[in-house]
Amino acid sequence: MLALKPFGVSIQQFNVLRILRGQKGVAANLSTVQEHMTNKMSNTTRLIDKLIEKSYVKRTICIENRRKIELFITAEGLAFLEQIDPVIDRAEEEMVGHLKEDEKEKIVSLLKQLKFN
Repeated sequence: MLALKPFGVSIQQFNVLRILRGQKGVAANLSTVQEHMTNKMSNTTRLIDKLIEKSYVKRTICIENRRKIELFITAEGLAFLEQIDPVIDRAEEEMVGHLKEDEKEKIVSLLKQLKFN
């Protein structure tokens, strides 16, 4: 999505941030993130590493199970999404704003039928 380019994140990175924000402070693991990804072909570990470098995501080791990694969105990540959400909303409105509600529902239905994995 071209709207993301000025912000230096890919659509997949944006998707990971939105997934982690949706966790509402509850830890996510790699499989949780992968399960919710729109593009299942993405290298989720690499995407998360890049978001950690940008300080948008924090990775910790679970205290109860040291083999388990926990992922959280940081305050910086939340602030970034707050900044970018209106831009994405405008871009989405430009793409589908002219469609009737039943047309939008049909598109969503068709997209759900596609297999991305």
